[in-house]
Amino acid sequence: MTVFDDRVCELGEGPFWHPLRGQLFWFDILGRRLMCRGAEGAREWVFPEMVSAAGVIDRDELLVASETALFRFNLETGARRDVVGLEADDPATRSNDGRADPMGGFWIGTMGKVEGPDEPKRGSIYRFFKGELRRLYTGFGVTNSISFSPDGRVACFSDTPSHRVMRVALDPDGWPAGEPEVFLDFTEEMLLPDGAVMDAEGVLWLAFWEGARVAAYGPDGRFLKAVPFPAPHTTCPAFGGADLTTLFCTSARVGLSEAERPSWPQGGMTFAAEGVAKGQPVPLVRL
Repeated sequence: MTVFDDRVCELGEGPFWHPLRGQLFWFDILGRRLMCRGAEGAREWVFPEMVSAAGVIDRDELLVASETALFRFNLETGARRDVVGLEADDPATRSNDGRADPMGGFWIGTMGKVEGPDEPKRGSIYRFFKGELRRLYTGFGVTNSISFSPDGRVACFSDTPSHRVMRVALDPDGWPAGEPEVFLDFTEEMLLPDGAVMDAEGVLWLAFWEGARVAAYGPDGRFLKAVPFPAPHTTCPAFGGADLTTLFCTSARVGLSEAERPSWPQGGMTFAAEGVAKGQPVPLVRL
């Protein structure tokens, strides 16, 4: 394990390896930043609202999810063009976990800006595909773990406070073809599933909030291995590098008290572990 980028994120999220640029991109949600690093160095962009996830349209443009919209963002010019509103009429919610699916759709979850057991479950999961934004599921506390099998026939997602990861079959166009079922249940251990990604073999790599690791689970739900990271709040993994065999992982500093932060000096940084498994290439989003 190495520190890939030592810029501290209050809430790192949404990493992906840009297939046309050879760079890792990720977000600091609370810092309202999009960040990247590659052979040419590091860059970042600051937005007027929170941003959390993105899909690749082409070399220069991303489809970015924010508090209020899905918008096209040009990495070279900085130009923004809104595509569709995302709960823009509800100032109590924001976007969270999201990922492009193998069919070219983009899944994005929302959640309430205020978390807690007494807060209403404001979150939903949507899919944007060929100009249509459709709400798939609702009633979530914290949407997470959005990930897809290599053949595009299975999607996973979670509501972190529920301690469970769900999965659902998809039709040939990438829309749900049945009811979600429980794939992984961490209720007994009280583990908190966060972001996830599937590798080229369909193994789910899952980050755990308060877990300081990313763990791998086979298609049958069997635990395979775990990769530790020096941050308690690991948030989301992604595969990248020239051969897609580097496992990257974002983390968060938020949630660590002032007394705890000296014990976790790398909390909020972004990490890399080499030769763990081979990932899938990031698909392009079909607008």
